[in-house]
Amino acid sequence: KVRLVEFGGGSVQTGGSLCLSCNVSGPTASLNCFGWFRQAPGKEREAVARYHAVLRTQYYADSVKGRFTISQDNGKNMLYLQMNSLQPDDTAMYYCAAGRGPCGSADGYIYWGQGTQVTVSS
Repeated sequence: KVRLVEFGGGSVQTGGSLCLSCNVSGPTASLNCFGWFRQAPGKEREAVARYHAVLRTQYYADSVKGRFTISQDNGKNMLYLQMNSLQPDDTAMYYCAAGRGPCGSADGYIYWGQGTQVTVSS
């Protein structure tokens, strides 16, 4: 069974940085898509960053381009999201997710972590 657990959330000041980690365990050979999603109170869930493990392509939401970087280790057991120049609008619950695809659709991610809270104060 695939399990995902996020680490690294916390509270930071505007302009600060955080690195989120996601430990992926279980059978990962068939997983093509890895991503980070976030949801703030009263707002819809949005994809922040996605990574296609086969094509090695990355996607970033316009709001985080140039500030966030998604990466993965060779064994697929760790997924990371480096977040720089954090802003109050980045405040949300962040989730890591994985699946077989399609990577561009939320339906392509069937395994989800429990979430880690990121709070950015002004």
